Amino acid sequence: MTHQIALTFEDGVTRFIDASPGETVADAAYRQGINIPLDCRDGACGTCKCLAEAGRYDLGQDYIEDALSEEEAARGYVLTCQMRAASDCVVRVPASSDLCKTQQARFEAAISEVRQLSDSTIALSLKGESLARLAFLPGQYVNLKVPGSEQSRAYSFSSLQKGGEVSFLIRNVPGGLMSSFLTGLAKAGDQLTLAGPLGSFYLRDIRRPLLLLAGGTGLAPFTAMLEKIAEQGSEHPLHLIYGVTHDFDLVELDKLEAFAARIPNFTFSACVASPDSSYPQKGYVTEHIAPGHLNEGDVDIYLCGPPPMVEAVSRFIHEQGVQPANFYYEKFAASAA
Repeated sequence: MTHQIALTFEDGVTRFIDASPGETVADAAYRQGINIPLDCRDGACGTCKCLAEAGRYDLGQDYIEDALSEEEAARGYVLTCQMRAASDCVVRVPASSDLCKTQQARFEAAISEVRQLSDSTIALSLKGESLARLAFLPGQYVNLKVPGSEQSRAYSFSSLQKGGEVSFLIRNVPGGLMSSFLTGLAKAGDQLTLAGPLGSFYLRDIRRPLLLLAGGTGLAPFTAMLEKIAEQGSEHPLHLIYGVTHDFDLVELDKLEAFAARIPNFTFSACVASPDSSYPQKGYVTEHIAPGHLNEGDVDIYLCGPPPMVEAVSRFIHEQGVQPANFYYEKFAASAA
């Protein structure tokens, strides 16, 4: 049985390889055209040291302390020339994809559906035979080339890949290059080019409670994460707070309700910042983070939203005197024409 290894590089590129039983990650990567930096192959130099962020594996005993200390191994560091996967794994490589003789993959797909969910949000679905080979970590994004131009825009996947189809939530930016195409010209069957996957914002192994914070279309990576969690389950509580500016910005609440029904320990709330809102919960996301959500620091926080939201949440957590176990965030800003 082969295992899938996600190699994430320091420039944001992610490539997936298959490792055969008993095969080292370094050998599997090399066999598939990716040169993870290494020198000795004997566990003596430490050149191939990487961080295993998820999965089960065996390091054996054939390496020396100078190459990988006990403390490093306890923190998840591995020597890829010795690492043999016992499950699917995620390995962070401290080098660029270019240095490792690889690059982001490209895929061709067609629009299967484009819908305007509200004045501010567009749902886009793409489908194609090549997408059946597309693998990504829930939370990652891809660059979509805008038809009729040489420019691309970055969007997080809002779903997992199923049957060669993926989906996105896209902010409708007045005058935006992609927004103008999707609202004025796009139709089913139109071809788009995707490049990726990219990004270090993705779901890690769930080892403690999670607090998920979404701003606007920053909800997209979380619906992909929740799809994965619904498939694999979680013994830890998960809470999502979804914040928007206006009532019409609230979308996909029915999808969140469905996840709450499928995932026993998942709860969510939404809030609207505008004082003119008729929604029951008003204010900013930080006003709805309860002490229990922070769990005295024994919590992993995931945040996707615009830069002011990221800064406000960081400041709020600091003011509470809490140091979360992990704080992962993704900032995004709208792109005009």
